[in-house]
Parts: sequence; C-alpha cells; structure tokens
Amino acid sequence: MKRKQKTKRDARGRTDAPSWLLLIHQLPPKPAYLRVKIWRRLQGLGAISVKNSVYVLPASEQALEDFQWLLREIEQGGGDGIVCEANLVDGLSDQDVRLLFDAARDADYAEIAKELRSLSAALEGDFASRERKSDVKGQIARLRRRFSELSAIDFFGATGRMTVEGLLSNLEARLADSAAEPQAQHSGAKKIAATLTGRTWVTRGGVHVDRIACAWLIRRFIDPKARFKFVSAKDYDARPGELRFDMFKGEVTHEGDRCSFEVLLDRIGVDDPALRAIAEIVHDIDLKDGKFGREQASGIAHVIAGICMSQADDLARIERASAVLDDIYNHFRKKRGR
Repeated sequence: MKRKQKTKRDARGRTDAPSWLLLIHQLPPKPAYLRVKIWRRLQGLGAISVKNSVYVLPASEQALEDFQWLLREIEQGGGDGIVCEANLVDGLSDQDVRLLFDAARDADYAEIAKELRSLSAALEGDFASRERKSDVKGQIARLRRRFSELSAIDFFGATGRMTVEGLLSNLEARLADSAAEPQAQHSGAKKIAATLTGRTWVTRGGVHVDRIACAWLIRRFIDPKARFKFVSAKDYDARPGELRFDMFKGEVTHEGDRCSFEVLLDRIGVDDPALRAIAEIVHDIDLKDGKFGREQASGIAHVIAGICMSQADDLARIERASAVLDDIYNHFRKKRGR
C-alpha cells in the first residue's frame, strides 16, 4: 500500500504553505544610524539577504511577527517596505537558501570555536592559577550566552553547532572538576549563597546601567541560574522567593549616596579591587556626581546607551551588556596583576 504524502500545512492550518517569508524594504539616506539599526535587527533575527534589501526567514508565526515589527520600525524611520510569503520557483532553490543560513551560522560558530580553543590552550599552560580559572569562567559564560543566541536562529542545524557545543562542554567539565568551590569565586559570596541563590530578582523594566550591572553581579558572583522579573509598578510587593533591587522598597537599592550596585557589592562582602573599580564607574554613570572621577565612565556610558537603544527587551540588554562587563572586569583584574 502506498503511503500518502503528508500535505504541508503552516501554523494557520493552511495547505500548500509557503516555505519563506520575505522582507523587502527601502531606507532613506538619512539618518545613517537607521541603516545600522535595521541591519543589526535583521542579524539578531537570523535573517539572510538573498538580494539587495531583500531578507528571508523560514516561514513561521514568530518570523511573521518579527518582520512585521521590524517593518513598523522601518516605516517610523521614514522608509517603506513589504512582508510577503513566498515559495521559490526558479533561480534559488529551497536547498540553496538553507545552505545560505547554514553558512551564516557556521561563520558565527567558527568565531566562538576559535575563542574556545584559545581558552583551552591558556588553561594547558596555567591550569593551577586561580585567577586564570576565574577569567576563563567569565569568558566561557559569555561564549555560552552567545552560543545560546546563535542556536535560537540556527534554523537548519549548521554543522558548526556540534563543534562549539563539544568545546564548551569540555571546558566547563574541566573547570568543574578542578574547582571545589561554587560559581562564586570569593569566600564572602559563599557565606550568602544559602540566602541569595535560587531566588527571583525583581526590578523595574527599562533597565539601564545600575540595574544591568546588578544583574551581571548576581549572575556571575552570586547565582549563575538567577531568574529576573521586570515590573512596571513603582510600588511592588515581593512574593515568596523574590528579592527586589534598584526599586522602591527594594531589599537592595540606593542607600545614601551609593548606587544599588555598590550596596549589593557591600552586601555580599566580596573584596575584589576589580569589582570596586566597576562599582565606581557605575556610580559615576548612574548618579552623575563625578564622585570617583573615573575616566572610563563616559565611554562605557555610551556603550551601555547603545545597547539599550538597540535592545528593547530587558533580558537581552542584560545579556549583551554582561559580555561588556565581563571584559571590563577581566581588564581590571589583569591590570592589577601587572
């Protein structure tokens, strides 16, 4: 008996569903930053270009919503465009387009793999160094976040994905086997682990430098699996298992002339000059009082502002900025060790 071929249906239940969604757009020559902004949005969605100003995603309800939101941004910026569903008939085949997606992701995975191999080589030469292991853990956490972002837009399973997963797992296992202590690198953090781990951390939506830095400190030095909740209410009553930070009535928030990051750092009792330097930078950016006169504050403020402009989602802002804070932290650690 012949087995009937399954009819292709889309998320709306329609038969003969299109394979692809196309965004065809045109942008005004000015402002110049709009082109960069839209290009970054497209990269974040995992869309690829098949013609000039023609971008494609595999057809899905999520892809349709993403392209519709992006089209709205384009129109608000003075451009125009259309989103359409398509089946490829001639020229490019479905397989050709899938290969383009795979090639784009493989290029991204190759960059991560290169960094991971460098970290592995560094550990071979100085595996006993506690400072080296701390630096490597931070870099691995950053690369793991980047890998997760890429996996979400790896629509067809590029070959480089397994390579990176293997390198990450190997390095994480090596560090776990060599460390008797938890993720927190300092004895002060160990003492508070029982009270601050396993919590949901609540703060105001629209996070910026102080809340972003607090979230980074929580994830890296207190609880790597910490959950975050963003609320709009200024007066929010915490539920069981929740801790509020940088908000009205928060368990961790501004005290006197200290920003929330400074308060949290003091609360966990970590004595780390590199973290103290970051605290001074966050203070100068957040409170704008020039108390510490940190020369790095202006540049880092612009970087954080750029991240906030390009990322509307609070968790995405934290994840992007965390990579920057990892690098800043490692810079101060290495600078001190010279």
